[in-house]
Amino acid sequence: MATPISGADDPRVTAYAAIRERDLTSGHGARFIVEGKVTLETLLTRGRFEVESLFLCETRLAPLADLLAKVPAGVPVYVAPQGVMDEVAGFPMHRGVLACGRKGAPLRPADVLSAEGPSTALLLSGLSNHDNVGACFRNAAAFGAGAVLLDAESCDPLYRKAIRVSSGTTLWLPFAQSGSGGGLIEAAEASGHEVWALTPRADAAPLPSLKVPERLALLLGAEGPGLPAGLIARARPVRIPMTDGFDSVNVATAAALALSHVFNARG
Repeated sequence: MATPISGADDPRVTAYAAIRERDLTSGHGARFIVEGKVTLETLLTRGRFEVESLFLCETRLAPLADLLAKVPAGVPVYVAPQGVMDEVAGFPMHRGVLACGRKGAPLRPADVLSAEGPSTALLLSGLSNHDNVGACFRNAAAFGAGAVLLDAESCDPLYRKAIRVSSGTTLWLPFAQSGSGGGLIEAAEASGHEVWALTPRADAAPLPSLKVPERLALLLGAEGPGLPAGLIARARPVRIPMTDGFDSVNVATAAALALSHVFNARG
């Protein structure tokens, strides 16, 4: 049963108030917001997080009937006219679909890195762009990576835009976020992963020339500056061959190329 919301000041939808402003300032704390049908479906059918509530435009109620049947018992579904929903969110909610989830206790690297057997992990250091983080998660899922580790400087994978760009993969692909880039390397090596640091440096080994180890972690740095020299020195420097006069691509593209190489090498 949907619960009607008639005014933007209704305390039951406080979690959805001024979404953009909260994204850019203090964030949502222990909660996160998903937007759109695709991410809502992932949250309800595959996500590993608790669903707190849904907030829909009244025109979306009937078209989403089959999906709403998957909402866990006891989870409220709030419904409002378009104008009220826009006022709550602080901008036009063209998709008319929002949901609020709870992050729960954060996972540790040891919780998400496989203990044995073939494994691919993606390590992200200093990625503050939400689009890049979301795209890296999508690429990791597409090419069979089992986990993503992020340092504390990287943006939250449960930021609304990161979730959307990832096509919802941040809702189910295991990840852990804490510490420094060096800590990512230590965690990966402690679980038996060889670490390859992606860099355009000329002295780095060309990616196609390397034999893929059974347990591998790919380390990537921020768009622009890339990985610090100190981190590269602690791993195996690897470069993606490119045409003369060009030495870099978007970090998510680099992740996709490297992950695809590993995926195909594993057969």
